[in-house]
Amino acid sequence: MKRFFLVFILSAVVTACFGQAADPVALSFSAKKINATTYEVHLTATMEEGWHIYSQTTPDGGPVPTEITFKKNPLLAVEGSPKEIGKLEQRHEVLFGVDVKQFSGKVDFVQVVKVKANAKTNISGTVKFMTCNDEMCMPPTSVPFNISLK
Repeated sequence: MKRFFLVFILSAVVTACFGQAADPVALSFSAKKINATTYEVHLTATMEEGWHIYSQTTPDGGPVPTEITFKKNPLLAVEGSPKEIGKLEQRHEVLFGVDVKQFSGKVDFVQVVKVKANAKTNISGTVKFMTCNDEMCMPPTSVPFNISLK
């Protein structure tokens, strides 16, 4: 009986470990130099088919909106908020009882940054997001980034 119980527990652990969905969102980070002191920082999310992430402006009471935070750097000035470039979808989400704003496929969050001095530096921070499909939601995920500005 003990052997059966041990095999059952081990099978459950293995199933739980391998049965979880892989991360359906791939993030990439880059910077594009606009002029001597201005950069566009790109935080790009690419979702697997059927998955989506939420806009930064998703209303309260709904899923976790995407949140981008930048660490303070005395050599940088972050201008405004990140712009969302992608096909914004709006729909009523029965599960949350609110109208949600979401992106499927791909979305590019673009932040304009000015360098205050003629120096090489980095911009770093965290992207926090939640991803869902029609059947389930993954827990909110925070991903750190560190992008070189040359």
